[in-house]
Amino acid sequence: MCYNLPRMDATATTGRQLHVALDAHLLSGRAGYRSAGVHQYIYNLLRHLKPSADLRYTVLLGTGRLPPGVALPVRRTAWPTDRATVRVLWEQLAQPGVLRRLRADLVHGPAFVGPLAAACPAVITIHDLSFLRFPHLFRPANRLYLTVMTRLSARRARRLIAVSKHAAAESSLLLSVPRERIDVVYHGCDPAFRPLPPQDVEEFRRRHRLPRRFVLSVGTLEPRKNHVRLVESFARLAADDPDLHLVLAGGKGWLYSDLFAKVETLGLRERVLFPGYVPNGDLPLWYNAATAFAYPSLYEGFGMPVLEAQACGTPVLTANVSSLPEAAGDGALLVNPLDVEEIAAGLHRLLTDAALREELRQRGLAHARRFSWARTAQETAQVYRRAAGDDEGVKA
Repeated sequence: MCYNLPRMDATATTGRQLHVALDAHLLSGRAGYRSAGVHQYIYNLLRHLKPSADLRYTVLLGTGRLPPGVALPVRRTAWPTDRATVRVLWEQLAQPGVLRRLRADLVHGPAFVGPLAAACPAVITIHDLSFLRFPHLFRPANRLYLTVMTRLSARRARRLIAVSKHAAAESSLLLSVPRERIDVVYHGCDPAFRPLPPQDVEEFRRRHRLPRRFVLSVGTLEPRKNHVRLVESFARLAADDPDLHLVLAGGKGWLYSDLFAKVETLGLRERVLFPGYVPNGDLPLWYNAATAFAYPSLYEGFGMPVLEAQACGTPVLTANVSSLPEAAGDGALLVNPLDVEEIAAGLHRLLTDAALREELRQRGLAHARRFSWARTAQETAQVYRRAAGDDEGVKA
């Protein structure tokens, strides 16, 4: 079926504002793994998108709250979209009618999926395609939903936003979307992520009874984050460094039983700490308190924790695959995430070579300063304008 969507560049000649609706329903729900990467993307995008002479916005929400200080118009639903199944139904069944009543010119689906039956064109953001690259690492229902709905949404969308060059290449290859319909817009890094006064870090360390020396990793507890190999690598260092600990901060996602079993099998219950989901406001303190940051993920669309750790001046070890070299720039030690010995050797270098740590600290700080959410929002607004002026029909 082909949608011959109308040309939307009339704003250039009539002065009419382009009306963009943003689906922010993922801001609803409890704090936890769903409040991680995609949540932060939506949250920070809303903080920095500003109405202009040619653009105005309406935020579509359930029970979620706008970020403090954001005064964009909101259209709420009574549907309990904090429940994933209800949110999916609302997106496809109720959202087209909402968009019609709002007279929206464009809708932005910031998490893979847009409403397939909407009369107006759509922009969708692709964060990563791990569910296609590593389907065995996902629960069947999640994998099926993401695979089917992302493919259909990408086929219909006017433009795709990819959060890295790697994600753009993957979207073109795996979703069969022409590269010219994909825009790369990097995530930003909030100014809150910065080196903090030592006294604040020490008080935080005392309050949480943190060990003096620890390697930190931040991310949802799920197989893609490669925590099991990180624990195995840590075990190779632990015997010779009894003061060293590993902190795996993040909410429980899925298929994480192997991780806890590995910690028990290796006798590391007292050396590997699981603080659970860490509120975004506390993350800068965790990064600052860490001796080093490790993120040997198997696959990422961008890798915000790498950038956040760098911005805090924490030396970083990460994987040499997917988008992580883009996220890290020249400010991290890169290793093969499938090689436990290489991860262990990299951690050993990072922990014992003070000159290397300082070099990575300085490079990381300089690299992180290139990224801001204000720039992300500005470039996203440009995608909206580009989508509005694109008069090619797209398929659904």
